[in-house]
Amino acid sequence: MPDKKTVTQTTCPSGLCVKQMGVQYGTVEHITYDSVTTGLERGANVLLPADYSTDKKYAVLYFLHGIFGDENSLIGDDNNKIKEITANLVAEERTKDMIVVFPNMYAKTNPDQQPGFSAEAVLPYDNFINDLVNDLIPVIENKYSVHSDRENRGILGFSMGGRETLFIGLSRPDLFGYIGAIAPAPGLVPGKDNFMTHVGQMQEADVKYNENDILPELLMICCGTKDGVVGKFPESYHKIMTTNGVEHLWYEVPDADHDCNAIKSGIYNFLIRWNKK
Repeated sequence: MPDKKTVTQTTCPSGLCVKQMGVQYGTVEHITYDSVTTGLERGANVLLPADYSTDKKYAVLYFLHGIFGDENSLIGDDNNKIKEITANLVAEERTKDMIVVFPNMYAKTNPDQQPGFSAEAVLPYDNFINDLVNDLIPVIENKYSVHSDRENRGILGFSMGGRETLFIGLSRPDLFGYIGAIAPAPGLVPGKDNFMTHVGQMQEADVKYNENDILPELLMICCGTKDGVVGKFPESYHKIMTTNGVEHLWYEVPDADHDCNAIKSGIYNFLIRWNKK
């Protein structure tokens, strides 16, 4: 089993990013659901394995996009190689059989509101935890043949999605056993970047688990060494967690920017640690 404290392979092996002989690759279907949280109809994409069957149950990975994105952003970008990496790792029996859900993370209640770089404009991202827990997870577990325990439910996010993944993972460890943030954006704690001043979803001292919390099997943070968008904010989260005694996996992706190379590495290192036991 791969080490959950150190990373030896910081880039995704190239062979996992291409279609291989004898491996079948999944298909994506788009769903809509009524969100009580937002009062709106919302969309999500679901990557189903090629051999999906209601005769078995699958793990579920919720994969969250970055700012200005939607449910199409991550899976719609072929450079991320999500279909290839997941199917190849499953074929090699290095990760669980799973479905991957790509939500629209902008959980606005005003249909006219748009994302942007202001405290008000980013609030719907923070509201996504409510839509996820109260609306989307029940819809997925009702519609698809999936496990409903935390060991078979993971959450992974890129950029703003990485920030929200950390917030959700810290807030609801009872729901997610595997948590991963790729180049997480600023704003988990108070701070300022080139775009805006962030109020912070929590204070630095609160970036930890409570005494009675069930700790995650994996809490991973990674970022490219040449990330020109979020810069050193991911590393700052690593340092805060270290100070607060939160066990986690931190690594950097050499020469990666805020790009598909960081995403592919994050997917790979997350999935091989969410493996069959």
